[in-house]
Amino acid sequence: MAEGEAPRVDSVPAPDTAVGRDLGLSVRAAVLAWAIPGAGHVYLGRRRLGLIFCVIVLASLAIGVSLDGNLSRVVPERPLSLLATLGTMGVGLAYFLLRFLAGYVGNVVASGFEYGSAFILTAGLMNLLLVLDVWDMARGRKE
Repeated sequence: MAEGEAPRVDSVPAPDTAVGRDLGLSVRAAVLAWAIPGAGHVYLGRRRLGLIFCVIVLASLAIGVSLDGNLSRVVPERPLSLLATLGTMGVGLAYFLLRFLAGYVGNVVASGFEYGSAFILTAGLMNLLLVLDVWDMARGRKE
């Protein structure tokens, strides 16, 4: 190192904990986080945070359903419906319970249909962001 030169600092530090190196833990936490909103955080020991996230995502989903919003599904003639469906599926097992067990699809003529659809899609997208948060926590990249 030349005189006056600053020491080199790596931009991405390697995880120094066993949690950061355990890929199995990361996968389990991410799957739990997707299936049940907040469960990944609870699994990683962040119970309060997990409970708060669970309430937020499920409340958004419940508001969307109460407004008769669209529970997206793929429509062959509409290619962008695939993106909406994947976003809505982000809410986890609740999507499949509503769609296949309860037969819920929404009501296109309801006055709250558009707002409800936005709430349902937002719930799914929020939960997908929580999956990424859990993944980073389990890999040791975030506290």
